Amino acid sequence: MLELLAALSAAAAASMRIAVPLFIVGILHDDFSLGLPLLAYVPSVAIASLLISGSLLELVGSKQRLSQRFLQLVQLVLSPIAGAILSMSVTVGTTLPSWLLGVVGALFAFVLQLVQAGWFYRLRGFPFWVAFVQDALCILLIFLAVNAPQVGGLVALILLLIAVRSMRNLHRWYKQQ
Repeated sequence: MLELLAALSAAAAASMRIAVPLFIVGILHDDFSLGLPLLAYVPSVAIASLLISGSLLELVGSKQRLSQRFLQLVQLVLSPIAGAILSMSVTVGTTLPSWLLGVVGALFAFVLQLVQAGWFYRLRGFPFWVAFVQDALCILLIFLAVNAPQVGGLVALILLLIAVRSMRNLHRWYKQQ
């Protein structure tokens, strides 16, 4: 059960930012292979430079209106992939199959990202302070996934509850339009 909670917490972090949680988990794995055998063949320097530049783009770009739209589209496409990778890399050596944790993480990240995209287009962009809250929550969730998976999983499930409830409001607004 702890593995599933850690996977949910990592996937929730991937739904907010893509490169930042991958970079943090890469630092924790020391070789940036993220616990995946396929990435062991790619040089660590290449993975690290890609994740560093992606993290900087996300952290700086999420504060400007024009780049928020571009980042929203990129995150909508790549968040399931990042959610699957993070879910599998955070939960190394578990009793559950890694593909199952990857599928759960991908779906969880995609659902949360869809709700974020809905609110983004309803509000015509997020306010400045929301980007900072997303950054802080993303970093907190990835550290909780590694160090305290019970708390991280609980926070992720609360985020899912908020997302489901706010989806009703989005649906009502869409029908009124």
